[in-house]
Amino acid sequence: MTALFEKLDRGLAGIRLYGIAPPKLATDPERLREIAAQQVARLRMLAPDGLVVYDIQDEPGRGGQARPFPFLPTVDPEVYAYDVLGELEIPKIVYRCVGAQPREVFSSWIDTVRAADRRVSVFVGAPRGRSHNSGLPLAEAYTLARAAANLVLGGIAIAERHVAKEDEHQRMLTKQDGGCRFFITQSVYNADSTRSLLSDYALSLQACARSPAPVVLTFSPCGSVRTLEFMKWLGISFPRWLENELRHSVDTLERSIDLCESVFTDVQDYAREKHLPIGINVESVSIRKSEVDASVELFRRLSSRLGR
Repeated sequence: MTALFEKLDRGLAGIRLYGIAPPKLATDPERLREIAAQQVARLRMLAPDGLVVYDIQDEPGRGGQARPFPFLPTVDPEVYAYDVLGELEIPKIVYRCVGAQPREVFSSWIDTVRAADRRVSVFVGAPRGRSHNSGLPLAEAYTLARAAANLVLGGIAIAERHVAKEDEHQRMLTKQDGGCRFFITQSVYNADSTRSLLSDYALSLQACARSPAPVVLTFSPCGSVRTLEFMKWLGISFPRWLENELRHSVDTLERSIDLCESVFTDVQDYAREKHLPIGINVESVSIRKSEVDASVELFRRLSSRLGR
């Protein structure tokens, strides 16, 4: 339990996370227990520093494009992490969409956290297309979270947003001011945009004589062209050449693992030049056995490279 907290407390490189989405809310209770048992066995075998559990929200309004897969509500990530997976004795990094919650609900949750052991959470703002709802602004959530001294906060870093707005590094610094101790990126397939974000982040840190927070790079196996389309719909950037490799490969899944490993090596080398602590988060958000197995293989490969 201490490895993750030591790395976070000291701002170290080498954080190794494995990410999952909770099962669908309509999952039969017996099937839910089966899924949880399989995940517990897998995670005990992999022994990551922590488990990321996502807060899946419906996200309309993506440029009018139809969602490739239908949205289905999932089990509450907090319930899944601490109740259903309660026997799994590794730290859980639970995403929380504060932009979808009223202030009163969030404040009540903070009170609950204060009574618990040390916890880790990543706050997310309102889902895209719902930025004007009555949910809690991200900055206010960071302020309220200070009441829970045992809560370790992480933030989101999105290289694609940096390409469009060129201010993601400033967002990262603002989140650090708000109490963020680490960052987790969106899935990385574009090394260039990720290096650009890390470059601006490193320069900004140097300009104000600040220490970096660990940046955990997320990687997701892609098993089909349909999955590729969904990832693009989510806003993940694919260079044209890399997208062509996936679309025309005889084994898209295996090719995606090789490409993820190559992209990670490229970005890690650059991050080390800039003295930025880098970690990994390998996602397993598919129910297909082949893609789950691919996530295990990718986690092992990246963990090996992270230790070199």
